[in-house]
Amino acid sequence: MEDVALSIEQLTVEVEGREILHNINLRMKPGETHALFGPNGSGKTTLLMAIMGFPKYKVTRGKIIFKGQDITKLPLDERARLGIGMSFQRPPVVRGVKTRDMVAACLRGQKQEERINQLAEKTNLADFLDREINYGFSGGEIKRSELMQLLAQRPTLALIDEPESGVDLVNIALIGELLNSLLEKDCPILERRCMGLIITHTGHILDYVNARTGYVMHDGVIGCEGDPHEILATIREKGYQECIQCFLRRAPSG
Repeated sequence: MEDVALSIEQLTVEVEGREILHNINLRMKPGETHALFGPNGSGKTTLLMAIMGFPKYKVTRGKIIFKGQDITKLPLDERARLGIGMSFQRPPVVRGVKTRDMVAACLRGQKQEERINQLAEKTNLADFLDREINYGFSGGEIKRSELMQLLAQRPTLALIDEPESGVDLVNIALIGELLNSLLEKDCPILERRCMGLIITHTGHILDYVNARTGYVMHDGVIGCEGDPHEILATIREKGYQECIQCFLRRAPSG
């Protein structure tokens, strides 16, 4: 087994000519779950989009190594085939395409009706399969639909953007259960095939999904790495302003 499955080295990313991420370094081993905290607008989603390979997010320096391969210049579809999947914070409505067809596509074109129905039952979306993707869905229904697609895809690396955003207390427990299933939390870490990088602003998802390592991002820089529950406790007690002040105190002068 490879010691490091994802290595991000000195990654700098521009969006429409503006530098958003500055020299990001991050390493994940197989089977691990990491949590990325940060205030809104700090660059967290940009990092996930850059890892996934969306063309708008231009890497100007550094590289992304996934399972021993430099994927920095690979297009999005090739990254997906290598085993990277993403759940979006605000996925679009797709008119004219049924949810059932999207799940079938995530099963790599094999229209396995039994498996599709199993996933729909698991995510409490059996009545949504023949509806257009995300059209008229609530926040919780959208999140569950995203996770149903990821469960069908079975990625090696799951990028999860704000899973608790717009979700009520009833749905967040189910979303936590689905994430634990996706990330194979019932297996010993050395036997898991899926690792996860979860973005969270509030940290609520960590009440349901355990993470090994946490980071705090501010203004496109990762300035803190450590135990995610300790980081979250500080954020809940003192807010992100304390993290920002810590960044400023540690920043080199001049």
